Amino acid sequence: ISLNTFVPPFRCSQKMVYESSKPIYMVLRALGVMPYTRLAKGESVFALSSPAMFYCVTFFILLTIYLLFIALSRIEIVRTLEGRFEEAVIAYLFIVNILPILIIPLMWYETRKVASIMNGWADFEIVYRKTAGRELELRLRTKAMLIAVLLPILCSLSVAITHVTMVDFRLLQVIPYCILDTITYMMGGYWYMACETLSTTAKILADDFQKALRHVGPAAKVSEYRSLWLRLSKLSRDTGFATCYTFTFICLYLFFIITLSIYGLMSQISDGFGVKDIGLAVTAFCSVGLLFYICDEAHYASFNVRTNFQKKLLMVELSWMNTDAQTEINMFLRATEMNPSSINLGGFFDVNRTLFKSVSVSATQDQSFKKIFLIVIFVTATSNDGNIFGGAAAVPNQYS
Repeated sequence: ISLNTFVPPFRCSQKMVYESSKPIYMVLRALGVMPYTRLAKGESVFALSSPAMFYCVTFFILLTIYLLFIALSRIEIVRTLEGRFEEAVIAYLFIVNILPILIIPLMWYETRKVASIMNGWADFEIVYRKTAGRELELRLRTKAMLIAVLLPILCSLSVAITHVTMVDFRLLQVIPYCILDTITYMMGGYWYMACETLSTTAKILADDFQKALRHVGPAAKVSEYRSLWLRLSKLSRDTGFATCYTFTFICLYLFFIITLSIYGLMSQISDGFGVKDIGLAVTAFCSVGLLFYICDEAHYASFNVRTNFQKKLLMVELSWMNTDAQTEINMFLRATEMNPSSINLGGFFDVNRTLFKSVSVSATQDQSFKKIFLIVIFVTATSNDGNIFGGAAAVPNQYS
């Protein structure tokens, strides 16, 4: 059955999914990240000549100029750096924390695909109402509001803590870091809502399918729900592909931040932890938390769309159904097997709970990683006696 069998002519009243996540979209657009435009008929589009794009470009240029001055200041600090390994980690950490500025242009490139998913959800809602006889009720608006309000506050608070504990607190330098941190974690909020929408919809669809089978036996009804599930499965795959470059960058960025922060904390094991380690601990904890939620929510969404739905199908009692209905059920099961619902970032990797394990195994098996780790430990030991770069120069050949 083709997914394009029923193409709705309008989307005016079918926007429950968009309205549920709208607060997060509004915050991201205010931060220059998502320059889409909503048309009067309820369709989402991306246009280079739109007012939203003009605002996002202006915001990006001003923020980039602001960050250039801060980056030059941070680079000068690194060039004149003397002291322990922990000091070097902190100095480099504040330079790396500027990298999320790249999320903005990456999302400009991918906003067209995000808008296509918004329209895909609108089409799904129309087909769902036609099949189930009622509107799709997600009840996720409150979660989106909490994310849109609390995340920027918590991000600003964490940035303030890291600056107070690790460097001299300067308000003019804290503001852009708050913006960049908010962009990173609001993208996590967007990902959470996208996956939560998939999970909730899959549960509703599975329950509706079971209820329909209790009263209706015709094969046509099973065929309608199979077509609806195929649409949901496609939306699940498209969720990963739509923002594949952005979230690949975010995952790599988070791994880098976690590594730097943990190395900084490890360097203090022998000397005991101090005030500066509070900032490193907060940074590591927040980064690990965001990465975990990205992986866990995608895993949970994939499970509900495919595995949980398969369980519902296997529990269907076939004895009272006619031959055509039984054939449709078997075809439905075959469709769930042949159409993967895993959230994949453009073919780079699947986003699920095994992501942590995969990276951990590849890191421990890589010989270059072990050598770098030994060098870090050696530098940590020698940097207590003087300049870190002087200690690094004395690394013996056995560690290189």
